[in-house]
Amino acid sequence: MAEPNTQVPGVNDASRPQPSRLYRWVVLIFVSLAMFGNYYVYDCIEPLADVLSRQLGFSDQNIGLLQGIYSFPNMFMVLLGGIIVDRIGTRKSIFLFGVLCLIGSLVTAYPDPIIHLCSLPLSRLWVMAAGRLTFGLGAESLIVAITCAVAKWFKGKELSFAFGINLMLARAGSFLAQFSPSWARSAYGSWHWPLVISVGFAALCVVGAIIYWALEVNAERRYELGAGSTDKVVWGDIYKFSLSYWYIVALCLVFYSAIFPFETFAYKFFMYTHDVTREHAGVLVGMLTLFTMFGTPLFGLFSDRVGRRALLMMGGSLLLIPVYLLMAYTHLSLYVPMAMMGIAFALIPAVMWPSVAYIVEQNKLGTAYGLMTMIQNIGLFGFNVLIGWENDHAHAGATNTAGYHPGMWTFSILGFLGLTFAFLLHQRETGPHGHGLETITARGTAG
Repeated sequence: MAEPNTQVPGVNDASRPQPSRLYRWVVLIFVSLAMFGNYYVYDCIEPLADVLSRQLGFSDQNIGLLQGIYSFPNMFMVLLGGIIVDRIGTRKSIFLFGVLCLIGSLVTAYPDPIIHLCSLPLSRLWVMAAGRLTFGLGAESLIVAITCAVAKWFKGKELSFAFGINLMLARAGSFLAQFSPSWARSAYGSWHWPLVISVGFAALCVVGAIIYWALEVNAERRYELGAGSTDKVVWGDIYKFSLSYWYIVALCLVFYSAIFPFETFAYKFFMYTHDVTREHAGVLVGMLTLFTMFGTPLFGLFSDRVGRRALLMMGGSLLLIPVYLLMAYTHLSLYVPMAMMGIAFALIPAVMWPSVAYIVEQNKLGTAYGLMTMIQNIGLFGFNVLIGWENDHAHAGATNTAGYHPGMWTFSILGFLGLTFAFLLHQRETGPHGHGLETITARGTAG
């Protein structure tokens, strides 16, 4: 999502050429490398859920805590992260947050040495949770910084398509994590080794940040990158964001709360309620990632060409509503509802995140994305913990599969709320206070 850049003082940038298309796409690939590592580490807990239960005695609420605590610091920090991006620029921010990601993954994978060094009566659960919290502290702010970098390099060009490619490369990390029970099967004999593997992927957050830093510094010497945006952040400006922005934020909150907390417990749900293996469950969950890897760029390219962004978000939200109830109450092949969810998961992010760049001024974009991600993470933390509590309260498990029904109803209600907010956004954007979400295309305005 978009952000300012630093210029070399005393140089007349008006005489410089714009970065070439090839240079922009090279930048995108390497900045996405950091996202790739980030997404792998986030999703590494899901395939481990039953192993953590069996070997460490973790309950569903404990596993929900491990996944949900990632979002806890971002209920506060990610807004500050967005402000940091607006103040110090993308390259420094990406490096800073990438280092936090690596530290957090190390703490999660190696709780025992930390317990020994501290000489305190700490449990593995709370040390691992501290690692996930540290990882989350860096990860979501890293996403904000990278989103700003993409918007900085592509706004006014192939913005939605570039976002789509960025998400495709990032979700390749999720795909590898979700399929790790297949390609790293021997590691799953212990809870420890899959987390060690995740440390290697977390290192890519730092590697990608270093390469992006070098590419941006080189570009500042050779190309016109636009005006800097290190203006002082005025907190009162947050209250001036338009109603369209807040509808997008509300949609972001309920949409991701219906997707990621479901993924947290999807392996156990599929294994216990549909009698599939962990490897098969990985294939089903991995379908979401495959759909987003290839569908998100295509939907982004489509919205660049035709506009109609709010209408597209309505369609994606509508598609999401029935999938959870189909999985809970019918014997329909799981590939059908997972494909429906995959289309929604590809479509909505492809349109939603770039839409903010058309609504908010560039020098406030880091703050806007930070605030949006902060609210998103409130939902992710709350619903991961809530669904874990619902599962435990209803005694969900292999001998009581109906115990998963309350959680599935919760997810369906979130899908309905998403449709409501997308509809309100469509009404707003087709009225006198619209920002062109339904009409702006890469070639001008839609008819």
